Amino acid sequence: MAMADLAAATASSPDQAVPLSAIAERQHLPLAYLEQIFARLRKAGLVESARGRTGGYRLSRAAGDITIAEIMAAVDEDVRMTRCGGEDGAPCLPGERCMTHGLWDALGAHITQFLEHVTLQTVIDGGPRRPDRNVAAVALFSGGAALR
Repeated sequence: MAMADLAAATASSPDQAVPLSAIAERQHLPLAYLEQIFARLRKAGLVESARGRTGGYRLSRAAGDITIAEIMAAVDEDVRMTRCGGEDGAPCLPGERCMTHGLWDALGAHITQFLEHVTLQTVIDGGPRRPDRNVAAVALFSGGAALR
């Protein structure tokens, strides 16, 4: 939300810096929380800080060049759908994977792939459009086998 706010606020003037206090107020988020998040975003190279009276933050690249996956990775947000540590981590259950591990692992992979193709510009333009249910089902299940 904060990155979308920043992108929208600087859309007409990309060199303008936006104070975190303004983003915090508009998004109803604690300033201390945003300071932590933006420190991570800056370290990841997604935003730049500007000091001084007109200081704040601005995007380091165009909104169309920043993916939601990059933002989530920068702030350590995970889309893992299993309770285990993944392929190299702790198993779901003591000593074994749970019965639904493959399902949730595949869903997490689809979410990650989706977020890698959604840019910040897409979000501020209204977000990706929801695909038609029948088209999505056919795309998901090869050859439409699940529709029979």
